[in-house]
Amino acid sequence: MNPFAFRFRHASQDVSPLMRGLVAFGSAEMINRVVRILAIVVIARQVSPNIMGVAALALSLFEVVRALANAGIGQRIIAADVDALAATCNTALRLFWCWCLGVAAIQLVLAAGLHLFGMQEIPLMLALLSGVYLFMPAGLVQVFLLMREERFGTIARIATVQNVSDHLLTLLFVLLWPSAWAIVLPKLVTAPVWLVLVRRAKRWVPQHEAGYVPWRTFMGFAVGVLITEMVNVARTQLDKLIVGAVFGVKALGIYYFAFNAGLGITTSFVMALGQILFPYICRADGLADRRRRCRKGLMLALVVFMPVLLLQVCLAPWYVPFIFGAQWTPSAPLVSILGLGAMPMIFAAVASAWLRALDQPGVEAMMSSMATAAALGGLAAFAGWGLLVAAGAYVAGLALILIPGSIWCLRQDAGIVQRMPFKRACA
Repeated sequence: MNPFAFRFRHASQDVSPLMRGLVAFGSAEMINRVVRILAIVVIARQVSPNIMGVAALALSLFEVVRALANAGIGQRIIAADVDALAATCNTALRLFWCWCLGVAAIQLVLAAGLHLFGMQEIPLMLALLSGVYLFMPAGLVQVFLLMREERFGTIARIATVQNVSDHLLTLLFVLLWPSAWAIVLPKLVTAPVWLVLVRRAKRWVPQHEAGYVPWRTFMGFAVGVLITEMVNVARTQLDKLIVGAVFGVKALGIYYFAFNAGLGITTSFVMALGQILFPYICRADGLADRRRRCRKGLMLALVVFMPVLLLQVCLAPWYVPFIFGAQWTPSAPLVSILGLGAMPMIFAAVASAWLRALDQPGVEAMMSSMATAAALGGLAAFAGWGLLVAAGAYVAGLALILIPGSIWCLRQDAGIVQRMPFKRACA
């Protein structure tokens, strides 16, 4: 056989799991986005920027608290040895229940605190949304087992059904009851839908005879992952709080719309990339194979996402008023600027999968913290120049940290990464 043909066939077979995963998530996301755009069109025409701003504030606080639920417990299921898998899942189930109930309690305390400061609607929304955490633990082990088995098509279908149900309910509620509640309520209503679908897709029950792994084995990894998730959600949610505080609720509604129509569309693709890459890298043979898979993932992501990103950024002045209505025409430049933020996030998603596969989430946490500080700092520092300039500074802060930082992490020897002081602090 021709050596070149053999290498080409081997490379194609090696990349095929990534392609299948990206196609599965991409197809699901296209369906999701069509329905989402329909919902946004109706919302944009039915509610005012003030109502949009109230919903944005409630959902931003909810997302900030929900980041606490992403504690790296499930990644241990993906990376566990076959012999220890059953015991790892047993311990993970207990940790999921304890952790999610704790997060629900934190959100209720936050709601009570906001009520004491005179707020009315937002504390009630947060209290209601705390019910989401009662559904999560019973399906999280199954989700990570699906990821371990690389059943990305199944995961994508479940996410599509939940997201489409969310958007359709939002559309229906807004038509019947144009208010911030119509945007918030579907987040809780669709939680049972997700749970039923996940448990049907993966049958699993605890195997008590397999025993339990020590819960401390989750902690070192969980600290780094939790820090990363917290600073990432801070970056994607606290920007809205800053905009609301500096520019007012109406400007927040415009920014929230632009964020969802711009960066929000590509963010889900980038998150899917990270979910696919982590198990893909974990099943590699040796460090050299992991590095090779990581580079393939980055090149594939750039080839797939770059054309979509450029089209979205360049065509925003035309598709925003055409799809969403003339009242949102002034937000088109903001959509383009925020859409550029997807580029550094692609690099960060690949670096995240690489570092977690190396069991180095502390390094990822350090890079994410620096990027969040730069992005939010730029947004606040340039707020006096107007919303467009502030948004540009937000995106620039991301790019200045995430792109060179990710490239550095991918090029370094694993031993250098392991010797970094932040990693030892999180271990």
